[in-house]
Amino acid sequence: MRPAPQIGARGLSQVPFMPQCPRTMAELARRDPRLKAFGWATAFTAALAALIVLGSRNLAHFDAALVGYTFATLFATFGITWRYTMWLQRPPTQMYWRRGWEVFFTPRFLAGNLAQLGRRAVLEFAANRFIFRRSTLRGMAHWAIMWGCLLAAAITFPLVWGWIHFETVPGQLDTYRTFVFGVATGEFPVRSLVAFVLFHGLVWSSILVIAGVMLAFRRRMTDHGAAAVQQFGEDILPLVLLLAISVTGLMLTVSYTWMRGYAYSFLAILHAATVIFTLLWLPFGKLFHVFQRPAQLGVSFYKDAGERGEQARCLRCKQEYAAAAMVRDLVTVERELGFRYELTARGPGQHYQQVCPKCRRALFGLAQGALWAAPEANP
Repeated sequence: MRPAPQIGARGLSQVPFMPQCPRTMAELARRDPRLKAFGWATAFTAALAALIVLGSRNLAHFDAALVGYTFATLFATFGITWRYTMWLQRPPTQMYWRRGWEVFFTPRFLAGNLAQLGRRAVLEFAANRFIFRRSTLRGMAHWAIMWGCLLAAAITFPLVWGWIHFETVPGQLDTYRTFVFGVATGEFPVRSLVAFVLFHGLVWSSILVIAGVMLAFRRRMTDHGAAAVQQFGEDILPLVLLLAISVTGLMLTVSYTWMRGYAYSFLAILHAATVIFTLLWLPFGKLFHVFQRPAQLGVSFYKDAGERGEQARCLRCKQEYAAAAMVRDLVTVERELGFRYELTARGPGQHYQQVCPKCRRALFGLAQGALWAAPEANP
């Protein structure tokens, strides 16, 4: 048995095998990323709750029938912020995140980076060019689902939180007045084209989502490569949830437009259940990548800076193969993760990442050949 440590006047911190306790909350957060994630998640959730109260004028324009949606969005905000903060604290992600911001705000390239940001936001995200490069069918499905969901979110959340509401103009019952955060912003006739397009915005978004989901299901049923690797929780369930929300939402419109409100209460409950379940599941499923994707812009600026900067040369063939800054960052991340691939036989400071991919394959083959010939050389 190990003898008990002798604690003298120097205190607990001097016991060689007893870790020193953190002295501040900041130090504790650095040691435990969960505490930092909890802090950010709590802050964002509290900020959204405060904005709901302020935007609805102290809940004066808040619809109590939508309280289930509100609590679901608050839970989703907490979960998304938690997971996003934990993801950003992973050494590889943290390195990309930090380098991306550093490169973007470099004074020398800031103007060009702003122009590139606008171009990439339009082409890569709004137009989904990075998906269309894989296949046209996949790009069309992704584009329809993305814009349908964005349109639905832009309409639904401000209405649910009481940030936007409509009132009839006194003395003009055929005219609506729009209020944003309790401030009147405009008027329009009830039977105008503007009113038709605006009040059927969720219909248009549902049609887009349904079309995108059908294209996605078709690809998964006809593409044998996609069918071989798909999983229910990661690939099928998100599509089913989006389809259920869209179909039940359209059924509500059909009920009060052409069926005189038949089964409207049941459909409203069914639609609410599908939406709330999706919001509660949002931080844990595949749809979380929607919030991760914008961070890829920082990676693109990091790659641009690497192409402009110094290039690393292979230790074996002396050819350029990657940006020197990226190689150094990769070595740093590997060491943070506990992986050390130092080439001690070649001298201090030499690392396996300083060997180009072509030479790595060659060295692998040479090593196999040496092991194969070893028994014959040493019978």
